[in-house]
Amino acid sequence: MSTGSPAGTFLYDDDCGFCKRMVAVARDRLGARTAFAAWQDTDLAALGLTPEQTSEAAWVVHADGRRLRGGDAVAEVLLHSRPALRPLGRLMRLPLLRSANRVAYGWVAAHRHRLPGGTASCALPRG
Repeated sequence: MSTGSPAGTFLYDDDCGFCKRMVAVARDRLGARTAFAAWQDTDLAALGLTPEQTSEAAWVVHADGRRLRGGDAVAEVLLHSRPALRPLGRLMRLPLLRSANRVAYGWVAAHRHRLPGGTASCALPRG
């Protein structure tokens, strides 16, 4: 996997139908300039990530080593999407909204198996 894109590489769960659907939307409809890669096909150790981390949340990884998790990763994708969506990505990074974004992402991740395209294989382990 190359993280050479200035917009980074978005790592997602290829076993999750909901996740794959959202990546297709980002790629095809939002005009995201971010690269996309399934974490299952990625050398996670080289990125300093584990399967546990990447199965619980999406990540954006940059060539310079910066890593963004969950809602912060989604905001990063929006920052590198169509011009009309970039302000939303910037808003999602503001301190108060960043907290709300992270909570919202956590809820979506925990319930992704119940969302459109989701299946039982999308469910996160309870622990």
